[in-house]
This record gives sequence, structure tokens and C-alpha cells, in this order.
Amino acid sequence: MFMKRLAIIGSGPSALYLLQNLCRCERDSFLSLISVFERGDELGVGMPYSRATTDRFNICNISSEEIPRLDVSFADWLQSLDKATRSAFGVVDESISPKETYPRVALGGYFRSQWIAACEQLRSRGIDVSERPLQPIADIIDDCEKDVAYLVNERGDRFEFDYVVVATGHRWNEEDRPKEGFYASPWPVQKLLPARGDYLSYTIGTLGASLSAFDVITSLAHRHGRFVSEGDDMRFEAHPSAGDFKIVMHSANGWLPHLQYEQREPFRDIYRHVNRNELLGLTDLQGFLRLETYFDRVCRPALTRAFQRDRRKDIAERLSDPSFNLDAFIEQMTNEHECTDAFAGMRKEFPQAETSVEDDRPIHWKEVLDDLMYTLNFHAERMPAEDHLRLHEQVMPFLMNVIAALPLESARTLLALHDAGRLELIAGYGEVLKSEDDQTIVQVDCNGDLSIHRYKMLVDCSGQQPLDIGSYSFASLVEQGTVRVSRAQFADPSKGSELDAENKDRLINDRSGVAIRLEGIDIDESFRVIGADGESNPRIYEMSFPHTTGMRPYSYGLQACNDTARIVVVSLLNVSHELSMCNETANS
Repeated sequence: MFMKRLAIIGSGPSALYLLQNLCRCERDSFLSLISVFERGDELGVGMPYSRATTDRFNICNISSEEIPRLDVSFADWLQSLDKATRSAFGVVDESISPKETYPRVALGGYFRSQWIAACEQLRSRGIDVSERPLQPIADIIDDCEKDVAYLVNERGDRFEFDYVVVATGHRWNEEDRPKEGFYASPWPVQKLLPARGDYLSYTIGTLGASLSAFDVITSLAHRHGRFVSEGDDMRFEAHPSAGDFKIVMHSANGWLPHLQYEQREPFRDIYRHVNRNELLGLTDLQGFLRLETYFDRVCRPALTRAFQRDRRKDIAERLSDPSFNLDAFIEQMTNEHECTDAFAGMRKEFPQAETSVEDDRPIHWKEVLDDLMYTLNFHAERMPAEDHLRLHEQVMPFLMNVIAALPLESARTLLALHDAGRLELIAGYGEVLKSEDDQTIVQVDCNGDLSIHRYKMLVDCSGQQPLDIGSYSFASLVEQGTVRVSRAQFADPSKGSELDAENKDRLINDRSGVAIRLEGIDIDESFRVIGADGESNPRIYEMSFPHTTGMRPYSYGLQACNDTARIVVVSLLNVSHELSMCNETANS
């Protein structure tokens, strides 16, 4: 077998799980060199978990038992640390539980330790692992004739590889405007914090009521007061100098995420409810996997069993009615979980969530639905444009609201701040209009009612948005046609003419027919980039969520990192094996 050279761009969790899956390969290694290029000065941590970007008050929304296992579990690693080291990571509990959530910086320390272990293991197998911190990659040039790709750093140096995996993670294109009080993202959170001894005695706004918004809230709140536990409750005591410190969240739908719940199987499984062959057998004569077919054949029986276990015979019986389709299911469960006052809804839900977690009582339907959408995510390239529109516009908002699992400790923090009059939520779509007098002006549209809000500090916490091809990090791949806009073909081309004006601008006519442009770049089922010719590239893989979220919108955090890495490694092994067989045949 000809030995190959692999480049990985980025060294966060996706890259870590890529190394871990390479370590697990039973076949003799096909790699002679793995080079990891990292923009920062520390490899293996990842932006959301780095001390340089996050804060010890920012809590993970995932417990140890939900983190794909590396050499040791997160809980076991924490338990192995001495008290002082744990305290430095913001972990003050003496007892460590796999069911608990801990500060993000602690998870970053864990990832760093596992990165070192994975690199050592690969080196022990004779693979040269080259770590290149402080070396961002400015461009990639694909050479199909030589069957190699070149990485180009900011100095113009070129590095030749047989395979390239892009795992660059989060990236925000818009710039902060601190003089106007506008911040395009919460990261690094340190840029938002007052100097020691100073206080922000005014109202701060966040666009979005996401988990990243809660990171901003907790980081700022702990600098402006303290949280006092009173039995099962918590209250916030503002510092005397905090003055008018307050935070206002803008949420398009007026929703807060629902709360953490106990799960029977904390790991998502792509093929838990249907195997690959059965799933592919659901495609129609055009080769499409239809969303309603998937709901009827896979989701309906699995959800029926789940609701029966939850003693919800009413929903289980409704699912036996074929007319109770996906839209009806979403409407039913949304209505059950909607509340005019989001904080009142969170307070009402809290006892049920607490009982679920502390008494080990799973909420089966949420867990099963999570699994089902996770499965669909990894086969979304088989869905037509009609169903991609439904997935992005109807299904995803429902999932992000109802299935989101906010840790109970985070919920206590939010409720304490709200009770203290220091936290508010305003429903409606918020749009940044302009800045004047060192303030950022936001217009909120709530069902046609417009209101204006001014902030000395406004933080966009709407989360990582998909990056279009014009913002793709590697211009030469775009110019060469090595990558193309992500797209989905219409099952019925006439449906394209029925789209509203905004979506009609996304129509594409290519050799395969009428398609709709999705966000990001096109990838195949193995995460290989697809070029202008419609063919998958055998050398370049794309794992970065901002680039792939158009085709893969339901990325389930660290578990998706692990499953995506496994799929990429299997593809690399298969491609390498095929090339080796071709070379052996040619030389025989």
C-alpha cells in the first residue's frame, strides 16, 4: 500500500475525533504523515472551550455521559485531578458525576489531554504527527492531474498532501464595532466584560435567546452580583455598584429553550431505529427520500412506542391515524410547549425536568425524535428541495425549541436574574438598523407591531450562521470549480415557480434540473466536496459546520463531530484501498 499524507485544518473537537477514529482503525495504517494546522497557539481544545474565548462561568450543555468517549471519559478525567486543578477549571464539587454538566474550560482541558494521548498513540504506530500552531491556512489549491492538494499559509508557503480535511469550526464574517457598542458574536467573551472593579450600569441587549446568549448573561451577571442558593431555589443579589445593570434578550418567537431531561440512551445513534439498507430502500423512483415517507415509515412507529412508554396514549393513538402527519405532529407538540410568558413556562417545566433528571425518568419521545432527526441529518443529500425547505423553515425551529436541553443549573440562573428584575425577554424579529450617539438601534417586528430599542452594548447571539460560497475560506477552490454552492433538486420542477420572491432568488438551473440553493458548499454523503462538474472530490473533505449546515442542518454537537469523523475515516480508508488496488493491478 502506498503511504499517504493527510492535512487537517483546525484542531478542535472535529479534528480530535478524527485522530481518535484513526487510532481505532484495525487495518494497518495507510498514512505516513498527519499535519495539523491551527490558527491559535494551542491544539486540541476548540474555540468554545478555550480559556482565551470562554469563561469559567459558562457551563456545557452536555454531560459526561453524552460526550463520545475518548481514551478516558470526561468524568473519570475530572476525578483524576487534584482539588486545586479542578478548582482552577471552575469545578468546585467534591463528587464528580457523569450526569452533571461542568464549565466549558474544564472540557477544554479534557480535550487537550486527549489530544496529546491520541497524537502519542498515532506516533507509536509509526505515523509522523506534525502539530503546527499559529499557522493559519490562507488557501487550498487542488491539482487533479497530480492527485494532490496544496495548502498555502499566509506567508505563501506551500505544503503538498494527498488528502485534506477542513475542520475549522466557528467563523463570523461580520466585524465588531465596539465604539458603537455592537458585537457580531459573543466570542471571545472577555471583550464584553468590564475591567475589574468596574460595572456596566445600563441595559445590555442580546440578539437571540440561545445557549451563547446564556453564556453572555452568566459571565456578566457574575461580575455584577452573586447567586445565593436557598434550598432548591436561587436568588441573585446585585452588587451595590451595579446600578441599572440589566440584560434584554430578543427572541424571534419569544421562546426560551426547554430544559434538560433524562435519556435512556444518551448517545445519538444514526441507525438506532432503521438500518442503512432499510433507509435507502425508502427512496422513490426518482431517488429521493421524502420527508413524509420518512415520518410515516420510520418516525411514526418509533414515536408511537415512545409515547406509549411516556404514558401518552392520546398522542400514540393520534399517530395511528395516517392523517396525523408531520405538520400536525409539530403543531400538536408546539402548542403543548408554547407559553405566553417564556419565564413562567420555564418555571412551570422545571419540576418535571428536575424529576426526570434526578429520579432517572427518561422523556422517551424527545429522545426518540432527537435520534430520528439525527438519522435524517446524515442522509439529507437524498431529500428534494421541497423537503429541504420544510426541514429548514418548519422542522428545525420546532426542534431547536422543544428538543433543546438547557441544563437545570443554567435555568436556575436565568430565573434568579429574571426574579431580580435584571433579565427580560422581548419577542419579535430584531433587526439592527444603525448606530448613533455610541448606541446601536434595534427594530423589533412582533407580528407587525414595530418597536425601537437602543443599547450601549448589543451582542449578536443568534449563533453560527451558514457561510455562503462567497465567504468560503479558500478562494482557489471556488475559482477552480473544486467546490460549488450546496443545492437540492426539486422532485417537481414546477414547484420552483410557486416559491415566494425571497426563495425564488435561490433557484438554480443545472444539468440535473431545477434546484434550490442551500447555504454553504455542496458535500456528498462522505463529506467530500462536490465540484462544479457535480463529481465528488477524492482529496478534499469538509467537516466545518458553517460550511456544511445547509445540507446537514441538524448537527448534534460533539456526537456529530465523532460520527462525521468516523464517516470521513471510513471514506479515506476505502479511497486509499481502491487506489492501492488500482496501482497493484497496473504494476502486475
